Amino acid sequence: MKKLISLILSVAMIFSSVASYAQGVEAMGLPMPGMMIAPSAAFQPAAIRGLTVDTKNPFKFNFIVDLGDSQLAGPALSAEGQKLIKYFLATLALPEKDIWVNLSPVEKDRVITDALSKTEMGQEMLAQDYILKQLTSSLMYPEKELGKAFWGRVYAKAQEQFGTTDIPVDTFNKVWIVA
Repeated sequence: MKKLISLILSVAMIFSSVASYAQGVEAMGLPMPGMMIAPSAAFQPAAIRGLTVDTKNPFKFNFIVDLGDSQLAGPALSAEGQKLIKYFLATLALPEKDIWVNLSPVEKDRVITDALSKTEMGQEMLAQDYILKQLTSSLMYPEKELGKAFWGRVYAKAQEQFGTTDIPVDTFNKVWIVA
């Protein structure tokens, strides 16, 4: 009886943690794990293009923001500008070697640096890496036309170079975002 209760509790805990993870992903506006996604239309987001420094007060900056395709105005533009400024300041405050994210399933202990994880930019970088991985796997899905063609070329090249196609998939590629 104790084993049965333990088993039921274990299963319930596993499903509740998976459900809470899925709800977190959904709340952030990200596609659910395993969901196929397609490339979106090209979009140029708002971006800081430059800054001016007051020569009399070197701690006073004016940022030059390019709206890109965003067409932001008013409070939305102000909020986006503030976010971009925080990202800029985070890149000044953190060592360059710490500005990376990694959602590789083969490196579970190397996801994000502690310092970057405390910034909004780090959270956004993780979200973008998640979408990148989701998009890449959707495009490489072997049962779709593009994926079939991709894997056909990969296995042909493996056969040509190594004389076999029995090679781990992670040997061929790794997709990541660089700041």
